[in-house]
Amino acid sequence: MKIPGFTSNRDKKSTSTRRKSYFLIPPLAVWHPWWHQFMDWMVIFLTVMLCLIMLPTRLPGMELLGIGPNWLLIWVVAWSVNRSVFSGLLSGIILGLLQDAMTSPNPTHALGLGIVGMLTALMQKQRFIQEDFISIALIVFVMAVVAGTIFAFQLSWEGNRHAASIWTYYQRATLASAILSSLWAPVVYYPLNRWWQQMKLIRNS
Repeated sequence: MKIPGFTSNRDKKSTSTRRKSYFLIPPLAVWHPWWHQFMDWMVIFLTVMLCLIMLPTRLPGMELLGIGPNWLLIWVVAWSVNRSVFSGLLSGIILGLLQDAMTSPNPTHALGLGIVGMLTALMQKQRFIQEDFISIALIVFVMAVVAGTIFAFQLSWEGNRHAASIWTYYQRATLASAILSSLWAPVVYYPLNRWWQQMKLIRNS
């Protein structure tokens, strides 16, 4: 029979074992700087791959008029909001080329996403936006409209399709993409921004 208020030696041992196992994994701040960089690149790579996988996915709540959120555009905005103009432009071009590899390179997505990254970084540099969910959702909405308009312009310039039908379709498609992308933007932005802020604090400490 176990008397209340007293703990057995077995309980004490199990508690100490749990504490020891907890401290076996050191905090991220005491890791070698090389590991910080490696983990940062892994987070970037895995989140980009996840966004690429999610592009053709249509889950409940992620579709409007047959259009889903532009996950790569959300990632570019999340990246560019705290980066230089060149870094935002480069990230948009790279992710646009990856999207071209999954869909079609003609017309290219690199132009639209590159301009999105550049404009986002430029707006943050001029302090036109703040880093809160409402501001991020708003800028994702605007940038989705910009990217969709650029893509429609490229289709019009090709001359293979009727310009009126292109603009009629892309008005609806761009608006649907902008609405969904802005609503789902915090899902991508919040964890990424938190991770990058943590990395910045560790590097500056």
